[in-house]
Amino acid sequence: MACVISAISSNSGKTLLSLLLISWLKSINKTVQTFKVGPDYLDPQQLTAVSKKACRNLDLILSGESWVKENFNHFGGLTDYSFVEGVMGLFDGIGSSSKGSTAELAKILKLPVILIVDARGKAASIAALIKGFRDHDKELKIAGVVLNNVQTLRHQKILLEVLDKINIKSLGSLPPCDDLYLPTRHLGLAPAHEILELEIKIKKWASIAKENLDIKSFEKLLLAPKCNHKTFNFSARNDSGISHPIAIAEDEAFHFRYQETKELLEENGMPTITWKPLEDEQIPKEARGLIIPGGFPEQHAKQLSNSKKSLNSIKIFSEKFPIYAECGGMMLLGKSIFDLEGREYSMAGILPFKAKKGNLKIGYREAISKNKSPITIPGNKLIGHEFHRWELSNENYNSKINHIWDIKGWNMEVKNEGFCNRLIHASWIHLHWASSPLILENWKRSVMNDA
Repeated sequence: MACVISAISSNSGKTLLSLLLISWLKSINKTVQTFKVGPDYLDPQQLTAVSKKACRNLDLILSGESWVKENFNHFGGLTDYSFVEGVMGLFDGIGSSSKGSTAELAKILKLPVILIVDARGKAASIAALIKGFRDHDKELKIAGVVLNNVQTLRHQKILLEVLDKINIKSLGSLPPCDDLYLPTRHLGLAPAHEILELEIKIKKWASIAKENLDIKSFEKLLLAPKCNHKTFNFSARNDSGISHPIAIAEDEAFHFRYQETKELLEENGMPTITWKPLEDEQIPKEARGLIIPGGFPEQHAKQLSNSKKSLNSIKIFSEKFPIYAECGGMMLLGKSIFDLEGREYSMAGILPFKAKKGNLKIGYREAISKNKSPITIPGNKLIGHEFHRWELSNENYNSKINHIWDIKGWNMEVKNEGFCNRLIHASWIHLHWASSPLILENWKRSVMNDA
């Protein structure tokens, strides 16, 4: 059957419940495929680290309904158990709508919903809250509720009586304790590589799950869907036998990447090579393209600035081969980054800007290309997502560096964005390569023309 883990709002405990369930399944030697709604990188990292199986994003806005259905049914059916972790609150979508929300995805995939509710400071009032969510959309099935932050046995008894009165099934109660604390950063949960003593935590989480959750009910709710043995793939695989290796920056500074990107490249004759700029590595000599994903370069600005071999190799590479850089990856290509304490550190200096902390920019973006880059030609229309707290100063466009595109989103005016030329694509916008044939077609053309 599988199910969706959702909540009343963000920071209610969705990822915590997901980690508990995965840990319990691992403790009984069962395999589990996890999915995450929306354009999220940090939560999937944690689910992947515990399950030892790549969490896959299901994003109706970026990828479309057909792609989401095909990939859920394929990958979800390859394991013993499967579930989807939602995003924000159950009905939260674009702007004030539910478009792209967890609720919309649950209906499309015909999955029941488990609500995790933060019970702090709540007693009888929790009935109105949960009834509102249950009755808001009659097409949704709320299969049960997990109560989080239940303070005492007395508090638990009160809450269970309340749930019983409104005919809502309780699937467990979680107490506040240090073992259930998940550290956060300025964009959400901390990256998976910052979790200390993970294997010890997994054993504790498995024990907590057994003691506090309705395991028998979850055994049924998490059963995997039937596998359809196919994935939705726009692009033909590589039949030429010619290899065009692609280097991908992948370390503690750069790790915001969808699992499907590597798979897509490798299926199309572009084997991927890990490149670690933080370790002052040169870009591998065999690479014929470079991808620098987002991440937290500001947390490692000093070390990156001191990685002279890495920075110099980017300059040399940019004169001959295509580079694709998203968000934090773009910041690496600029003149400098100001870290979280306001100290300035020089970067590659290929693009004309300095990056400083600013206000939150978040939302889906429709982007219409104005100029050619390694993944676009004028007129191409793509959907992406922007999520950062940075701004650029000293921007200077010229005959060698152009805007990539015009972007627009909910409650924002159309504006120019990104930096490009024939060999560089650098933007705040995160793209989902695997569900967009235009991106791969243009990238392959750029790599092969410049190989």
